[in-house]
Amino acid sequence: MSVLAQLQLSVAIGDYDRNRPLIDGKVSIDGVSPLVMTLDPEEIFFRAFRHSEFDICELSFSSYTLKISQGRSAYVGIPAFLSRAFRHTSIYIRTDRGIREPRDLIGRRIGLPEYQLTACVWARALLQDDYGVNPSDVTWVRGGIEQPGRPEKIPVELPSDIKVVSAPEEKSLNELLEAGEIDGFIGPRAPSCYDRGHPHVDRLFPDPTAAAADYYTRTGIFPIMHILGVKRELAEHHPWLPAAVLKAFEQSKAMALVRLNDTSATKVTLPFVEEQLKAARKLMGADFWSYGVAPNRKVLESFVAHHHRQGLSARQVSVEELFHPSTLEAHRI
Repeated sequence: MSVLAQLQLSVAIGDYDRNRPLIDGKVSIDGVSPLVMTLDPEEIFFRAFRHSEFDICELSFSSYTLKISQGRSAYVGIPAFLSRAFRHTSIYIRTDRGIREPRDLIGRRIGLPEYQLTACVWARALLQDDYGVNPSDVTWVRGGIEQPGRPEKIPVELPSDIKVVSAPEEKSLNELLEAGEIDGFIGPRAPSCYDRGHPHVDRLFPDPTAAAADYYTRTGIFPIMHILGVKRELAEHHPWLPAAVLKAFEQSKAMALVRLNDTSATKVTLPFVEEQLKAARKLMGADFWSYGVAPNRKVLESFVAHHHRQGLSARQVSVEELFHPSTLEAHRI
């Protein structure tokens, strides 16, 4: 296919090592001439879910699942999991409130940027499964992490036993946590008062890496945060496109892992990369950041179950509903 005959498509993704071969053109999407934009997740998600601005883009897994449950998603999912994270690092507390263990969160006021955020879904899931803290046991205070007035990107209707209140219009969650007006915070980014070393703000888990490793050993779950989406109308007009997109992102990730493994000159501005890579493979196997449905079915099924249980999806969606049919299996040679 000539360049002129290729589809001219916008691609909005994060600037991660696993995406970089696509960003710099070392990997291409078959049949596509991309206009790549590297943006922060918050901007991509807001523009995608509010206005469907991009042809191919990174998507919040939770917000996408919510849309699928409502039957009106402008995007169809691709099982390239661009962001994954253990969310034991995402729960912060006031240390002067007698919170010694997760169950001490019961009855507290906990801030979060949006109830539907994927990081918050996974954090609530581990609190419920491992420590018996139910979503209904907490009063959730919704607001911007550093800027006041953040709304839910998609309106949500929650069960009556889920208590979500808005932060004061003029205050951010960081300000509330810093002043002691909330007891804790859950979110994908650390509040700035924690980064500055506030004497009464710390993580709930003193050693979140050890807690996450134990969680993975027991459950086999490496939480998925973001998936990839292709505009539904494009996938309908060009049924070859979803598989081509998945293929390209798999190639890009594979190239990034080869580079990460090259220790002649470390590709990440961080010491002990070799040791961390070895530890990850020992704990999680060689394909520790897998794409595709088959190796991630348990993670996906756990997420959609918790998403429904937490009141976000009115019905529990199936894994097959989430992704384009052509991406559910792959050819073998």
